Amino acid sequence: MKDPTNPHNEGKVFLFKYGKKIFDKIMEAMQPEFEDETPINPFDFWQGANFKLKIVKKDGYWNYDKSEFDRVAPLLDDDDALEAVWKKQYSLAAVTAPDQFKSYEDLEKRLKYVLGQKSAPRPRLDEEVEDEDNDRGSYSPDFTSRRSEPVPQDLSEELSKLTSSSTSTDEDEDDALSYFQRLAED
Repeated sequence: MKDPTNPHNEGKVFLFKYGKKIFDKIMEAMQPEFEDETPINPFDFWQGANFKLKIVKKDGYWNYDKSEFDRVAPLLDDDDALEAVWKKQYSLAAVTAPDQFKSYEDLEKRLKYVLGQKSAPRPRLDEEVEDEDNDRGSYSPDFTSRRSEPVPQDLSEELSKLTSSSTSTDEDEDDALSYFQRLAED
C-alpha cells in the first residue's frame, strides 16, 4: 500500500509479472505446509492479505526471500473504494485465451521428439520462434566486421593441442547422450 520511493504509485493498480520465488510465497499462503497454519486467499478483497515485497541484493542478484504476507484484513475499509479498485483491475482474458497455448497434439509431438520416439517435427517458422522467445534477450555477433588477423606461431600450436583434445570431449558427450537415450527408452 505504501511506496515511499514512488508515492505517486500509491493507490494505483499495476500488472506485476513475478517469478518462482513470489509464486512459491503465494502458494505457501494458499496451501500451508503445516496443519497449524491457516490457509488464506491473498486475492480476496475482504479476507485476503497485503503482500510485503522486500527485495534484497544477495550475491549480486535480487532476492525476494524476505517478502511476506501481512495479516488477514480487508484491502480497504470503504466498500466504494474497494469497488473503485476492483474496476481498475486488468482483464487477463487475452493472456489466458486458448490461442495462447499449444495444443495437446503439438505438445505430444514435441515430447516424443525430445524423447527420441518419433521423427523430427515439422520445421518451425521464424515467427513461432520469435513468439516463444518474446521476453528473452538474444545475441547476434557481427562476424563480418572483424578482419582476419594472422595467428602467432605459439598460439597456433596451442590451438592444435586444444582441437586434438576436443575429440575426447566429443566422445564423453556421445556417452552422456547415449546414457540419456537409454533412460528415455526405459
